[in-house]
Amino acid sequence: GATGVTGATGATGPTGPTGVTGATGPTGPTGPTGPTGATGVTGATGVTGATGPTGATGVTGATGATGATGATGATGVTGPTGATGVTGATGPTGPTGATGATGPTGATGPTGATGATGATGATGTTGTTGPTGATGATGATGPTGATGPTGATGVTGATGPTGATGPTGATGATGATGATGVTGATGATGATGPTGATGATGATGATGTTGPTGATGVTGPTGATGATGATGATGATGATGPTGATGATGATGATGVTGATGATGPTGPTGVTGATG
Repeated sequence: GATGVTGATGATGPTGPTGVTGATGPTGPTGPTGPTGATGVTGATGVTGATGPTGATGVTGATGATGATGATGATGVTGPTGATGVTGATGPTGPTGATGATGPTGATGPTGATGATGATGATGTTGTTGPTGATGATGATGPTGATGPTGATGVTGATGPTGATGPTGATGATGATGATGVTGATGATGATGPTGATGATGATGATGTTGPTGATGVTGPTGATGATGATGATGATGATGPTGATGATGATGATGVTGATGATGPTGPTGVTGATG
């Protein structure tokens, strides 16, 4: 006879809990750092350009006579500060009058205490500008204190003959200052001749009064800047150090417990037996 119908499959049982994760293994040690590459050679310094020629020295003006310095008067005592006058009421603004001559300034009085600020009144209409009041008289300036005496002037050494301008030599040591002697009479100034070779300077006479400074000579042109030296080649990069050894892999965690198998579903009913042939 025909096979009976298969029964329905039973429901699947619930999944068991996940097992505990195993602990992570320790990290392996870091490999050693490779050696640093050698530094590249520094390029040679470029040659310095030649120095431009020095401009010609301007002609020195003749020395004028210095006037004698007068004695400075003593400084006067400052007077006490006068009291501040009461401020008068503001008059209506009249037309602008001519400015009067400036009078001497009066002595300044002591500053009074600041009064309380009153409430701000409504703004009135602007009146015509009144005449400018006369300026107060200027107070007298006290006398200037006396100037200390001028120290004695050292004896001026004899001036050597002026040579042709050439390269600048090394600076010599400074000679000792000579004792101060009596100033000799000033020699008469000779007539200025055409500029030529400078002759030997005679003995220096007494110092005359200083005259106006002569005009400054024209500055010579600046020399050309030397060419910049070539940049040195970059040094080769050092070799990379070996890679550190890989740390050992941590132990694998224990496998979680397998969940329980679900219950078997009920067996389906037996199929009808077929008719006997």
